[in-house]
Formats: sequence, C-alpha cells, structure tokens
Amino acid sequence: MLTRPHRVVLDMANFAERLRTLRSRRNINQARFADLLGISPRVYNRWETGDAVPHFDTVVKIAEALDVSLDELAGRIDATDKQQLRNPELHQLYQQVDELPDEDQQALMVVIDRLVTSSRVSRAVGTHPKLRRRPANARVSG
Repeated sequence: MLTRPHRVVLDMANFAERLRTLRSRRNINQARFADLLGISPRVYNRWETGDAVPHFDTVVKIAEALDVSLDELAGRIDATDKQQLRNPELHQLYQQVDELPDEDQQALMVVIDRLVTSSRVSRAVGTHPKLRRRPANARVSG
C-alpha cells in the first residue's frame, strides 16, 4: 500500500510575522530590504502584512539574504542566534573571504583594522563626518 507523503501547510500569517522578525533582527528597514531583493517596497510590505505571498524562488532569495534556512524562514524550526553582520551585502562578502588565499585574507584584515581604527580616532577627536557640525554662519538652503 502506498502512502501519501506528509504535506506541510504553512500558516502565511506566521510567515509574515517571521519575515518581519528576521528582517528586524538584522536592523534592515523594509525599503532597504526590498531594494536588496530587487522589488518595490510596496510589494514587500504586502508580504509582511500577510496580504500577499512571494513566489518560491523569491522565498529562497529572502532566506539567502537573511542568511537563514527555508525551515527557519517558514517557522518550522527556531531561528538560530548565530552572529551576523547587519549589512547583508557585507555579510555576503564576508562569507566569500574564507575562500581567499591566506595572504589576501591577511591584507584584508590590515585594511579593515586601519579603517576601524581611523573611524574610532575620528569619533574621539570629533572629526568623524557624522559628528561634523555646520558652522554657525553657514547658510541654510530651503
């Protein structure tokens, strides 16, 4: 006697909530995440509200961008708390670094270390671009 394979029915409200939670954990806003996926923010918002469902190939792209398994995205298993970079593009590059030759990895570490150190020094002395203030006599365009 042949038995039918077990069919899993996904609760799309659960998917929408899981999608919102996983995206929020990575501190990515909806518009930015939609841009990363190559879709309009309006379409993405409909997925998070449960008003629409992405196609399977897009669900795969979402899982890759969030660095989770399809089971994690679908809520079939708990999402892991593995350390992740908040910037998905930087995270993808980071995953490829391990494939570089050792000498290239060493050079990359020097560059990153210098950049981070420079940024910390700039913040400490108040010259970091985010900390610069407009001079009091500067004109404000409007």
